[in-house]
Amino acid sequence: MTRLWDKGTLLDARVLSYTAGDDYLLDNRLVRYDIQASIAHAEMLGEQSLVSTKDVAEIRDALTAIGAEHASGAWRITLEQEDCQTAIENLLIARIGATGGRLHAGRSRNDQVLAALRLYLSEAAQALRNGAIAVAAALEALAARDGAVVLPGYTHMQQAMPSSVALWALGFASEIHDDAEGLQQCRRRIAKNPLGSAAGYGTPNLDVSREATRRRLGFAVNQEPVTAVQLSRGKAEAQLLFEITLLTQDTGRLAADLLLFYTQEFGFVSLPDGFTTGSSIMPQKRNPDVFELIRGRSAVAQAALNEVLGISQKLSSGYHRDLQLIKQPLFRAIDSCQQTLEILPSALEGVRFRAENIRLDPGIHAAAAANALVAKEGIPFREAYQRVAGTLKKTK
Repeated sequence: MTRLWDKGTLLDARVLSYTAGDDYLLDNRLVRYDIQASIAHAEMLGEQSLVSTKDVAEIRDALTAIGAEHASGAWRITLEQEDCQTAIENLLIARIGATGGRLHAGRSRNDQVLAALRLYLSEAAQALRNGAIAVAAALEALAARDGAVVLPGYTHMQQAMPSSVALWALGFASEIHDDAEGLQQCRRRIAKNPLGSAAGYGTPNLDVSREATRRRLGFAVNQEPVTAVQLSRGKAEAQLLFEITLLTQDTGRLAADLLLFYTQEFGFVSLPDGFTTGSSIMPQKRNPDVFELIRGRSAVAQAALNEVLGISQKLSSGYHRDLQLIKQPLFRAIDSCQQTLEILPSALEGVRFRAENIRLDPGIHAAAAANALVAKEGIPFREAYQRVAGTLKKTK
């Protein structure tokens, strides 16, 4: 096995373990995207007469087979291979010989890694957007089902004004639709083609076509100039993490409300047995663990965002190995959010509001009474406010 940068010197055994870290494990999710980008790159090299038509076909067929074998579980990246780029290139050369070595002309691992990552992030952002829309739809269904049930609206944790299940659920649905739109907007930064920037300074003496790879891979634009590519590292990732943070804060606040409403003191809702667990010591308990974890997972996204911003904030221009460390928090937050979005619609489907347990404080209509005086008598609101406040004081 030959690492792409290996020049024959002996490497301290501890170095690879430290520098690769868990990157070789994380990169398994990027294999199919690297294969896709590598095929586009090979076809571009063929169009530019840098690789023969015969060699392009051989490279394309071998890469397709290697990708299919990975998808079926026939191989996984090892620590010795370091990353998916090394693993794929070594497999390719082992399969078709020196022809496989022609593929890396006109690219670096820097633009290669970023191309695969951006293709992955584009799909991840779309999947998260779809998941957010599904949660909003579940809330809209809840509003249609129990919307007429009256709820107290709270400020400062005190009953403030009358509300309803429809207002409560549709408020969250509206914000989660907004989060879905934010996820869609992340794709502006993601959809920039990095291929052809190589290590950050282009491909001198090789006439590559960035437009050819852009078109094949569906990127919206080529990222220009080439020096901007490495300066952009971490920005699309951070923007996606920011939108994930906003989304998980909304789902966390939704869960916090339901957890409060589920307490025996409130008793506003019942939760489905299939989405609650039991106690190991108290036979009577049903624990709302799913909603507690939904509430807690907003911290996962925010921590990942802070980590990614911290990694890239003080780097000088050009590529630095520090940037490799972005993958772990990025993938962790994407996975955590996706898991929440997958379970939440089904959990919400079983939520039922218990109108018989919901009591509104008589004073909750005070603002409406003040508004009525303004409308009926034409007095200033501040006078109406004082009159209603005085009436309430007398009834206590």
